[in-house]
Amino acid sequence: MLKFAADENFNGKIVRGLLRRNPDLDIVRVQDTEIYQAADAVVLEWTAVEGRILLTHDIRTISRHALERINAGLPMPGVFQAEQSASVGQLIEDILLLAECSLEDEWEGQIQYLPLS
Repeated sequence: MLKFAADENFNGKIVRGLLRRNPDLDIVRVQDTEIYQAADAVVLEWTAVEGRILLTHDIRTISRHALERINAGLPMPGVFQAEQSASVGQLIEDILLLAECSLEDEWEGQIQYLPLS
């Protein structure tokens, strides 16, 4: 199953809903780590070292930093960017679907926009 990191601005209701639906889901909140309040590039470096896909609502800047990593040939396990206006329930369903049906390295070097439909 995929491993996730929820960045600082990611909706806590989604994280709690994901864990309520699947308590075995491997998800870490960035604010609970040593990189709390770090710059986007540092967060992406940490997720690469940890092998975690980043969950974010930050559509403005994360994409640029993720693309810089990809273009530089650096590891980037993936970014799932969720629209803040999307339904919490829909985002939970989509993330669980991706977590349970994806291969471990399937999202390497990719940015996926949520919701899926």
